[in-house]
Amino acid sequence: MDVRTQMLEAAEKLLDASPDRDIATRAVCEAVGVGAPVLYRLFGDKNGLLSAVVDYGFDRYLAAKRAAEGSPDPVEDLRNGWDTHVAFALAHPAVYRLMYSPSFKAVPAAAQEALRLLREVLLRCAAAGKLRTTPDVAAQAIMSANIGVALNLVTQPEIYDDPGLSRRVRDAVFAGLLVEDDGSRTAEPGVAPAASQLAALLRAGQERPLGEPETALLLHWLDRLARQDA
Repeated sequence: MDVRTQMLEAAEKLLDASPDRDIATRAVCEAVGVGAPVLYRLFGDKNGLLSAVVDYGFDRYLAAKRAAEGSPDPVEDLRNGWDTHVAFALAHPAVYRLMYSPSFKAVPAAAQEALRLLREVLLRCAAAGKLRTTPDVAAQAIMSANIGVALNLVTQPEIYDDPGLSRRVRDAVFAGLLVEDDGSRTAEPGVAPAASQLAALLRAGQERPLGEPETALLLHWLDRLARQDA
């Protein structure tokens, strides 16, 4: 492990152990056995170090998301994605706080990639006729709820101490966005799921029966219909 990575991991451990959620650069240097000039050369200052810690956290989080292979059931992949998000937050509480801190002047680009990867799973859900609304609307709702639950669990564990909280919120959010067939009932009919499915199939297909202007117009109306229950 190179010195830079050692310093990032040392900073994360110190943040996890810090009661006031702060660290001293001197402590980071001492943990790795280097002098302050090394930290300044690699990160510039304390803010640079913390920004690098955030990037390092997103790199690990996204690496697992990128490596995940889709199963035949996109809804199950969606559930697993929610659960792995919360598991990452619980395993890296201090870094997770920083990753989704409202103090950022600009949202890290990696956060946008996380939303894009979620949207790809939702496109598969839509193509399977499982989505009540558009992938964009569903992605924003799911990511907002997922982050909210994870932040509550890592920032206020003494209040949010229900071990089933994440699963209950997940299932409630998904129930409002997905059309599921669990074997006990027939998948719910409706215009919105059908519109979302057709739009997803058109976007994913290599061949389109209409020209580009007609396809664009059709997608516009399909997205309007898919949003009606959102």
